[in-house]
Amino acid sequence: MKKQTIFTPRFIAESGIIAAVYVVLVLLFAPISFKAVQFRVAEALAILPYFTPAGIPGITIGCLLGNLLGGGDPLDIIFGTLATLIGAFGSYALRKNQWLVPLPPILSNTIIIPWVLRFAYDVPNAIPYLMLTVGVGEILAIYVLGMILLFALKPIADKIFR
Repeated sequence: MKKQTIFTPRFIAESGIIAAVYVVLVLLFAPISFKAVQFRVAEALAILPYFTPAGIPGITIGCLLGNLLGGGDPLDIIFGTLATLIGAFGSYALRKNQWLVPLPPILSNTIIIPWVLRFAYDVPNAIPYLMLTVGVGEILAIYVLGMILLFALKPIADKIFR
């Protein structure tokens, strides 16, 4: 893959497409994308910074819009998006090892989102329980679905993200 310059029309287009796909997946699977026990299918896209830095703003903006359009609480909109941004930067930083790419978004969401659920939505469960439920959902979405996506895109990535 060639080095990509940010803020080029191509970079902006890639980011926009990634954001749009993220939003569609969040809204399409809305019943399981929110709440204490969640499985956000769109989180599989968290592996995209492995292929392109456009994945960082793409999934971050997608998360922001998905939370806004999904009726998220302001704390969720702010801190959920922040968790996604932290995870995206971490994934990009670890892109040299494909098996480590899913770890940052899993960890950032597992640590931040339970506090959002507790204080934004007054979910009465204990933080450790919420960390378990969010963490399991993230592992399933990113390590299972995300890695399937990573291996499916790998053979054609140079053509898509060049």
